[in-house]
Amino acid sequence: MTTATATVPLYQSRRLAAISLFARQTKGERRGEVGLCIKLKNVAVLLLASFAVQISIAAESFTILKPPAFARHIERFNTMEPETVVNHIPNSNTWSWLQENIPLFECPDRDVEEIYYFRWWSFRKHIKQTPKGFVITEFLTPVSHAGEFNTISCATSLHLADGRWLRDDRYLDDYTQFWLRSDNGRPAKKFHNFSSWFAAAVWERYLVNGDKEFVTKLLPDLVADYRQWETERQLPNGLFWQYDVRDGMEESISGSRTTKNIRPTINSYMFANARAIAQIATLADQSKLAEEFATKATTLKRLTQQHLWDTTADFFKVLVAVTNESVSYVMSDAREAIGYIPWMFGLPDPLPSHAAAFSQLTDPQGFAAPFGLTTAERRHPQFRNRGVGTCEWDGAIWPFATSQTLYALANYLRASAANSSATYFDAFHTYTRSQYARGKPFIGEYLDEVTGDWINGKNDRSRYYNHSTYADLLITGVVGLIPRADDVVEINPLLPPDTWDWFCLDGVKYHGRMLTVIWDKDGSRYGRGAGLRVLANGKPVASSEKLEHITGKLP
Repeated sequence: MTTATATVPLYQSRRLAAISLFARQTKGERRGEVGLCIKLKNVAVLLLASFAVQISIAAESFTILKPPAFARHIERFNTMEPETVVNHIPNSNTWSWLQENIPLFECPDRDVEEIYYFRWWSFRKHIKQTPKGFVITEFLTPVSHAGEFNTISCATSLHLADGRWLRDDRYLDDYTQFWLRSDNGRPAKKFHNFSSWFAAAVWERYLVNGDKEFVTKLLPDLVADYRQWETERQLPNGLFWQYDVRDGMEESISGSRTTKNIRPTINSYMFANARAIAQIATLADQSKLAEEFATKATTLKRLTQQHLWDTTADFFKVLVAVTNESVSYVMSDAREAIGYIPWMFGLPDPLPSHAAAFSQLTDPQGFAAPFGLTTAERRHPQFRNRGVGTCEWDGAIWPFATSQTLYALANYLRASAANSSATYFDAFHTYTRSQYARGKPFIGEYLDEVTGDWINGKNDRSRYYNHSTYADLLITGVVGLIPRADDVVEINPLLPPDTWDWFCLDGVKYHGRMLTVIWDKDGSRYGRGAGLRVLANGKPVASSEKLEHITGKLP
């Protein structure tokens, strides 16, 4: 059994301390130590009172749903298999910790509800307390390419996406600063081993918790990091290059471990990072810096659309370098899932031809497969021809890519005149159903698109692989809570109206308030009236009789 230091949650430690003190009091009474007994009893009572307050706070976070109704999920997960790795929160303390930290969710779809709680149960396994604060891991077991404390930067931005809904800010505060400052005030040594949209993820987290002081203090670090990327990866033409393996997408059809290709990934990430830095600079009243980075974002937006959009295939593609050091490029002949990443950040200007790109998601010759969205178009002659079991991105389904594509699809659909929530929900629901193995919830590295069998997923290396999102996709996509910088609550569900008669997302910490989002088609489930309703601290702020786009003002 691999064991890191497992720290009991604060309120649980107070309870255990009180029990210990009561035991010492009993022994003291037997020995006639009256004064000591009175002191021990008083301290124990205070600790238990504190414990009761913590429990009360957890309960008061929820307006509609009752935590005990969902304990069954955690009880099941805890008994599925032995607990071989223990980090900050052991299985025995998980339900107590989750009640304190996550929004509760219920819906009539058994799989969606179960996987929602499973992914949170799995996520907390990766929270590790270190001498440099809390970090979040990708693999539970040690891997050779990891950095300090087994950290890997590849999926860090996805960790921030799901983790931004935790009520306790310590975990992501520490984790964010770890990447930027843990090496004697400098970024972690392996931070740039993988490209990422880190600054954008930091800004997106700010849109949930509203912690202006924290995010603006990071501005110098984020600026320095962006300039370092420019030094390392920017070409004279203004675009960025990357090896596919350094995108975390090795063995791809268009990619290379040695050729400096111009990819939609890193260029979209750097666009999003520049825009986020401009927004944070504006927040910090640094107008010149904001203008500089807004210009960088505008330039990358133009260059990406000008050079990476294939007008014949109607798709964003990789520009493949003719030689390792070449300044000339040819367009890849493969549509790959990374072609949707520009929409993940709202980069493309709307064009009628974009509809053709998204039609590939429902085309069996495109990306549509029985168990999800493939990483390359299935019609391509090199689809899945690079073997099995070496982390191939030549077609098999990666939850990392599915997460990115679902974010892109949500943005595209909401900006499109023909907003089809069914397209999003069908893809999300297939993604949900794929997260099972042998009848039990499971998340690994990648899976076969036809059989649904997990590849590299039946050993300890890949079990509970923390390399994708789920809670954030459900909250911002299906339920439709769109984080904003102002005090307007915006709900735009990507759930077809006749799919569920009810759902409830409760205890969402947002801008210092607790939000509840209810859909109750006929009003019989929750007794708050028929339709879609949003409550802030238990008070109504927005409603509609239909499952549709609504807004309301936070109190």
